[in-house]
This record gives sequence, C-alpha cells and structure tokens, in this order.
Amino acid sequence: MEQNRGNFGSRLASILVAAGSAVGLGNIWRFPYELGRNGGSAFLIIYIMCVVFFGVPLMISEFAVGRHAQSNTARAFGMMGGSRYWRWVGFLGVLTGSLILCYYAVAAGWTVEYLFLAGVDGFAGKTPEQFTTDFNSFVSDPVQPIVCMIVFMLLTLFVILAGVEKGIERGSKLMMPMLFIFIVLLAVGSSMLPNGEQGLEFLFSPDLSKVTRSTLLSAMGQAFYSLSLSMGCLATYASYFRREDRLVSNAMNVAWIDLLVAVLASVIIFPAAFSVGVEPGVGPSLVFITLPNVFQQVFAGSPLLCYAFSLMFYLLLVLAALTSAMGLLEVPTIFMKEEFHIRRRWSAIGVTVFAIVVGMACSLSMGLWSGFKIAGMNLFDTFDFFTAKIMLPVGGFFAALYVGWFCDEPTLRGEVTNEGTTAVRFYPIYRFLIRYIAPLAILAIFLNQFGLI
Repeated sequence: MEQNRGNFGSRLASILVAAGSAVGLGNIWRFPYELGRNGGSAFLIIYIMCVVFFGVPLMISEFAVGRHAQSNTARAFGMMGGSRYWRWVGFLGVLTGSLILCYYAVAAGWTVEYLFLAGVDGFAGKTPEQFTTDFNSFVSDPVQPIVCMIVFMLLTLFVILAGVEKGIERGSKLMMPMLFIFIVLLAVGSSMLPNGEQGLEFLFSPDLSKVTRSTLLSAMGQAFYSLSLSMGCLATYASYFRREDRLVSNAMNVAWIDLLVAVLASVIIFPAAFSVGVEPGVGPSLVFITLPNVFQQVFAGSPLLCYAFSLMFYLLLVLAALTSAMGLLEVPTIFMKEEFHIRRRWSAIGVTVFAIVVGMACSLSMGLWSGFKIAGMNLFDTFDFFTAKIMLPVGGFFAALYVGWFCDEPTLRGEVTNEGTTAVRFYPIYRFLIRYIAPLAILAIFLNQFGLI
C-alpha cells in the first residue's frame, strides 16, 4: 500500500472531484447529439436505465477497489483477492483512459479556439455557410487545432503538477461551481427563446421510432463515457478518498450530478436549435457550427447579449473539458509513478507529451491524413469508436465479473458499507446488480450491436 499519496480534504471534495471527472464534453458535446439522433427522451430513458442498472454499481465497485488498494488502477485490481491476473482489467482501464485522452484533447482544443473566437466577438456578422466553412477549415488545418490542443494539455498539466490537494481538489472546487452557474443561466435563457418550447417537447417526448439496435449500444457507451467508467479515473480518485467517505452515497451523487448536467446541456441546445429551425441530430458539429449560428440569429437585435451568451457557453465547454481531462491525465501519471518509480512531475510531463503526439495524428486525420482510413473511419473516429463502444464495455464487463464473483466478499462488503456503518440494506441489491444484471446487460447489448444475438 502506498504511503503519503495524499487525500482529498473532505467528502464534498471527493464528490466534486469524481463528478468533475464524469462531467465533461461527454455531457455537453456528446450527449445532446446522441440524444438528438436517437429519439429524444426515448434515448434518455434508456440511458437512465443503463446508469441505474450497471453504471452506479460499477462506479461503487471502482470506488471500492480504488480505496481499498490505495494505489493506481492497474495495481488495485487483484488486491481484493482472486488471481493477480485480474490486474489486467486495471491495465485495460489505464490504456483506455490514455487513448481517450489523446483524441479528447483534440476536441478540447476546439473549445479553446471557440472560446477565443467568442472572446474577440469573432462570430459577429457571419452567415450559416461561413460557420460551416470556418469549422471545416479549422479542423482540417495542419497547425491551428494542434496549437489549441497543446494549450489545453498544458493547462491540464499545470493542474496535475500541483498535486492531489492543491491541484486536482482545488481546481475541482473552483471549476465545478462555475460550471453549474453557467449551465443553469444558459439553460434558463435558452428555454425562454421563441419556439424554445418545441425543443423542450422534443427533449421530453420520446420518439420510439428512432430506437434501433444501435441505440442500446449508444446509450451504454454514453453511460460509460459520461460516468468515466472503466477509464481508471474513478478507481484512481477513490484511492485518494478518506476512510470515512461513503462510497454508495458518493456514487449516487456523482451519477445524479452527471445526469443533471447532461439534461441541462440538452435544455440549452435543443430550444436554441428549434428556435431557428435547426435539426437536433446533426452530430458533433451541433456545438461548433450550429450554435454559433443560433446565437447570432436569436440575439440579432442585441449584440451584447449575443456576445455574453456565446462567451459563457464556450467557457462552460472549456471548464467541462478540463475537469474530465484532469482525471484522464492523472490515471497514467500515477500509474507511471508507482509502477516504474518515475517522479510525479516527469510522469505527468511524459504522459502529456504522449497524448499530444498521438493527438496530433488524430487531428491530422481530419486534414492532411484524411485519406488514411480504418474500417472506413479516420483516426479520430476510430479512437472514439474503439474506446467508447468496445474497450469501455469490455473493461466494465470484466470489472463486474471480478467484483461480483472473484474478489474477497467480506472485504468488498466492508468497503461498500464502511465496515457495516452505512448502506447495509442497500448492499444485497448492489451485490445482485454487480453479479448478475451488470455483466449480463453489458454482454447482451454488446453482442446485440454486432448481430450475434
């Protein structure tokens, strides 16, 4: 067991940090367009079921594994008993989180660019065609998006180098309240726009005709992505939890915060889109092409309000991206430090350099290297598909098997119930979900997507 690793200073800090890891571009950038193309609240209902039946149980499990081991994710799995080969589940989590960081940093760099454009009023006077042309030109440029990505990664590195308490905890305590203030203000403002009620109706009225086989996998992948499951983030952060922190309560709070942010992000985007007749399922470009155009049209008579709305929204995106990237960078950093005895500073710098180099390739795959395809997808989309729809569910499946069937049950019970002082009545339900429902649901949805059942 590692000594002097640092701990979060309070239960609130533990919740905010874990929630910060979960709340990111997955909620504000990815969730709305997944919801838009999968039947509105029909997707939302399926997503909530995924969160309840295996998202929260897996989160509790990762918290239990991480806090018990007080170590990096790769070492933590297997320390609750069972074969030491279960450590490979932890290694998979570290690898998955590292790969996600590489392409996530590219999209996060886009938020930096658009925050800059919003700050200099760079959206003013542009036509819808110009927004499309500008975005496509930007992401295909060989230099500009890479520079923005590097700026973002350096910001993330700055936080990580400050350490657990002075960096991660302090950053989360500052950024999470700011994020909530911005998202509530934007949601209220957007829902009051002309025809905004149509967007709310779309959001909260299920369209079952759009629910297909792929919808189930999309909802499951979104649950893993949005809650930071199987990325190593939750187990790593839990290794900094105090013994008195209540794991079940923490997991429930993180899940509700994450869901609330995702729904509020949709309340921002869909009323704004419907107010100018924009298709809600247009994809990732929704926040980079559609919304700047929406802001210009909706607030055409009030340039100052348009400027404030745009600046607030893209600052929200940067903050959300940063809180998640902190967790993604911390996972391989502490892994390198503890497994290879490399000083924390150099571990963090090395991982950052790796993410930037691979991120460059992902960025160039949308421009100079766009001709290079893997199964018809460029490198950026390949990373997204392979991590979100294959590596995360596979990691979650084996994590559920390990915790549900192979780890030492009295040790697990002690962690989940804080040695019998909390959540005793919930434990049998949790145990049933993690042993039977979570692995079977993950396996069934995964196999169904590929037509095997």
